[in-house]
Formats: sequence, structure tokens, C-alpha cells
Amino acid sequence: MIVVAIIGIIAAVAYPSYQEYVRNAKRADAETALMELAHFMERYYTANGRYDQDINGKAVALPFNQAPKDGSGKAYDLLFVVPDTDEDEDEAPDPGSPTSSTYTLAAFPKGSMVNDVCGVLTLTHTGAKGQDKNASLAQCWKR
Repeated sequence: MIVVAIIGIIAAVAYPSYQEYVRNAKRADAETALMELAHFMERYYTANGRYDQDINGKAVALPFNQAPKDGSGKAYDLLFVVPDTDEDEDEAPDPGSPTSSTYTLAAFPKGSMVNDVCGVLTLTHTGAKGQDKNASLAQCWKR
């Protein structure tokens, strides 16, 4: 009986730590994916002189739209958003498109990540990082 109680106590402590570890790993996948997409956008700009379309006028399309990229246990949808111009950090950004000289990428949490303390992660053409919840930027962006 004592062994069962000890196992119960250990499980009560270990399980929340494990859940936080999994959330951090999924968030890191999203951060990595946003950085890869930012690199893609910079290469696109170098080749086309603008972010929104190629030299033939065809609109830019992201090479992948979820994190993790392989689709296993999809935790985030990745897309362009309208840059956040208001001070309401608790409001998720709206889907949008890049302009000729700017873009903002976002990772929208899905599934088990919906209630994550960081919410939607964003990355702009200037490298500015953001999130739409009350957690600190340092807590949400560890890369």
C-alpha cells in the first residue's frame, strides 16, 4: 500500500513536468518552422525584389503550412498575418498577405497547444518576435 502511495506522489509530480516538456518541444518546433519560413522569404525577396509576388506576378506561397513539418501530431498552423498595429496583446492576429516590402508570419496553436501560455507566435520581416498572450517573450521564444 505504501508503494502505491509513493508511486502516486511521484506520478503527480512527474506528469505535469512531462506535459510542460512536451509543450516546450512543440513550441520549439513552431519557432524553428517560423525561422525556416523567414529564411525562405528572404531568399524569395533576393530572387524577386519583393515579398508578395515573383517577377511574373504570381503570389508567394509558403513551402509548408504546419508544425511539425512532417505532419506528425500537428500542433501549429503557419500562415501570413496582418501586422499587429494595436496594443491589445490578447487578440490573435488576422490572416493576411505580405506586402512588397513586409511580411508577418504566425504560428496558430492547434490541438493540445490551444491553451498554451504563449498563444499565437509571430515573426516579422525585421526579425521581431511576438506572442499574443500574457507570457513573457523570453518564455515563449527561446531561440
